[in-house]
Amino acid sequence: MSLPIYMDHNATTPVDPRAVERMLPYLTNDFGNAASRSHAYGWKAESAVEAAREQIASLIGTSPREIVFTSGATEANNLALFGVADAYAAKGKHIVTQATEHHAILDPCKVLERRGYRVTYLPVDNTGLVDPAAVDAAICDETILVSVMLANNEIGTVQPISEIGAICHKAKVVFHCDAAQGIGKVDFDVETHQVDLASVSAHKLYGPKGVGCLYVRRREPRVRLTPMMHGGGHERGLRSGTLNVPGIVGFGVAAEIAHKCWGSEAIRLRELRNQLLDRLATTIDGVHLNGHTSQRLPGNLNVSFAGVEGEALLLALQPTVAVSSGSACTSATLEPSHVLEACGVKKELARSSIRFGLGRQNTREEVEMVASSVIAEVNRLRTLAGSKR
Repeated sequence: MSLPIYMDHNATTPVDPRAVERMLPYLTNDFGNAASRSHAYGWKAESAVEAAREQIASLIGTSPREIVFTSGATEANNLALFGVADAYAAKGKHIVTQATEHHAILDPCKVLERRGYRVTYLPVDNTGLVDPAAVDAAICDETILVSVMLANNEIGTVQPISEIGAICHKAKVVFHCDAAQGIGKVDFDVETHQVDLASVSAHKLYGPKGVGCLYVRRREPRVRLTPMMHGGGHERGLRSGTLNVPGIVGFGVAAEIAHKCWGSEAIRLRELRNQLLDRLATTIDGVHLNGHTSQRLPGNLNVSFAGVEGEALLLALQPTVAVSSGSACTSATLEPSHVLEACGVKKELARSSIRFGLGRQNTREEVEMVASSVIAEVNRLRTLAGSKR
């Protein structure tokens, strides 16, 4: 068993070896630019990109022509928010989102507010769920966009996307979903869930970093976007820039694998997660589960340990366990998580939270070792805290 045991799959996943194998030729011999249409190198690159587009489209239940490649979910989110805001400004300048969104949604919303747009940040309940009725009530004549994530990156709560999608379509409002954390882990189909725009990131589903996509609905209704990047008209004019062919190839392979195995993998990860939670909760006092008990990502476990600083516990677990205290994008800050705060978790408990992200490589033996390490360190830290009083 190699150390540290990696349990931070919500931050990133290792690239599947099958994806790496398919990527390698496009880093060496098959190095062509997919936009070079006058020779075999470009044709081969373009063919590889289109094959990946089909693989990704199959995963989310759409047409390859509705997949726009980006550098990741953050860029896809920005394209969705700014692109819709500009394209539909004549209709209105009101956007609806929720308080527990990733900062890749919240920060662009703050920018849009400074540009004169009005943003409604809906509250969530203590499990992190947003009420579809609250979405419905927030929509008005000037609403042009609703953005609600599929699954939360910190607490794993899975939102009622299909209900929200139905509400948005009835109101004729564009519905965007940051699906980065949920794709390849829970059921997601853009038609079934009535999603108009969806952001996806390869490195959250065992593909490479630096590549993602935005699903853009082309009919019933056709979504209009104003491009945010200009210079060459790539991706049907929606996202200019030379395509990352090796990354896209790896993304496609990862999507194909996820399409085939996500259901059985979800069952296995849910069992491992419950094994870890049961061991911790039955052995240590003051263990608090953050997020929904069942409506959550199968491999996500976010818990708080009363009387223990989360950062101290993270340090104590090194070099045995690699976990985090929340979002990887804000791990440098000591401020309590905005997600836990929105769920009503008290600051003391929020600061003691640890996020375990189980993944494809984790085993029952690893879960037992991690549980033993956490139990020992929580007890030690509590003893130290008590002796200093």
